[in-house]
Amino acid sequence: MLVEMKNDPAIYFLTGDLGWKALEPVEKAFPKRFINVGISEQHMVSMAAGLALEGKKVLCYSIASFATLRPYEAIRDDVCYHNLDVKIIGTGGGYNYPTHGATHHTIEDFAIMRVLPHMRVLAPAYSWEAREATKAMMRTKGPFYMRLGKSPNIAFEKPTFLFALGKGYVIRGGKDIAIISTGNVLDIAVKTAEILHARGIEACVISMPTVKPIDEGIIRKHAAKKKAIFTIEEHSTIGGLGSAVGETLLLNGLNVRFAKFGLPADEFCKAVGDREYLLHKAGLDAAKIAARIQMKLRR
Repeated sequence: MLVEMKNDPAIYFLTGDLGWKALEPVEKAFPKRFINVGISEQHMVSMAAGLALEGKKVLCYSIASFATLRPYEAIRDDVCYHNLDVKIIGTGGGYNYPTHGATHHTIEDFAIMRVLPHMRVLAPAYSWEAREATKAMMRTKGPFYMRLGKSPNIAFEKPTFLFALGKGYVIRGGKDIAIISTGNVLDIAVKTAEILHARGIEACVISMPTVKPIDEGIIRKHAAKKKAIFTIEEHSTIGGLGSAVGETLLLNGLNVRFAKFGLPADEFCKAVGDREYLLHKAGLDAAKIAARIQMKLRR
């Protein structure tokens, strides 16, 4: 982001009382374009809309639940209605703030953000996707929401990859089924494929860093060739990646087995523990998913 702000004096960075020991370099380098609005996320988004109306390109940064839920009306009415160049960046999506309770668990952001007109939704899985998604987002005018999570610290990219908005990437080949994931559960998807491989099932793994617009082409291509399509996301099973893929399959008349794996619908997580513990309780671990996929294929 420092490079982007250096190259473009129209970029402003707003944060909602967040970024201690993280954002100081931005504040020091660009003190007149770095604004900490305090714990006032709706004001932050409305301020961003005002700056955008004056020709600025504005980033709003906060914890994902607070960047989306608290200022949702302002995002809808001030930013999306006017199709403004405002980028909402939510950090710690899903269970990435595991010990802070349900207020900090972001389980519905894909659903509420992708329904907004003009809004594009990004969920990079690891460092290359995050870097390239940021570049693409900053080059493209209009509203964006990008969810960030803890990187699995694995390099999944290949030399042939060229990042583009609305494009998915085949991380691992496989002729039997396709597993599509978004965000930083890509390592779980790859581990699931490894378990299935040991059991004689070849699973293709696709990373989908753009939730909206979804890559319909890659979904259609693999649905036509595979026995089944499965999705994995650190989000409610309502309204997120799984819903977007399911809609694509239905609207294109693709008759393929389909199931989605995500956080339990219609309930909050009240358990306390680290992220891995919460994901395990939610059924989002590779061993459990592999077993459920095998069961669905047998049926």
